[in-house]
Amino acid sequence: QVHLVESGGGSVQTGGSLTLSCEVSDRLAGSYAMGWFRQAPGKERKLVAAISWSGSVTHYPDSMEDRFIISIDNAKNTVYLQMNSLKPEDTAVYYCAADPSTGPYYYAIAEYEYDYWGQGTQVTVSS
Repeated sequence: QVHLVESGGGSVQTGGSLTLSCEVSDRLAGSYAMGWFRQAPGKERKLVAAISWSGSVTHYPDSMEDRFIISIDNAKNTVYLQMNSLKPEDTAVYYCAADPSTGPYYYAIAEYEYDYWGQGTQVTVSS
């Protein structure tokens, strides 16, 4: 059983920063493509960022501005999402997800491609 545990969420004011962490409890975690999604109240869950297990390839949807950075530390089985210049519209529950597909340059962009999900962490940005 693979478990993903997110941490780092919280409440910040507009313009603030947060770094989310997601630890994967599996010895093969270093070979998982990883992604961060978010779901705002009343809205669909959407991709925020994706990364290959090697960390060499990252993907951000066109709708995302250059305020978020995804990174991975395979020595710690952990993926991070650094969020800068936060806005109230960034308020959402943020989920990390793991795709066990192999390939050092592979990343996934669709929800159905991810097999494992964390429980989510709340991020609230106040104006």
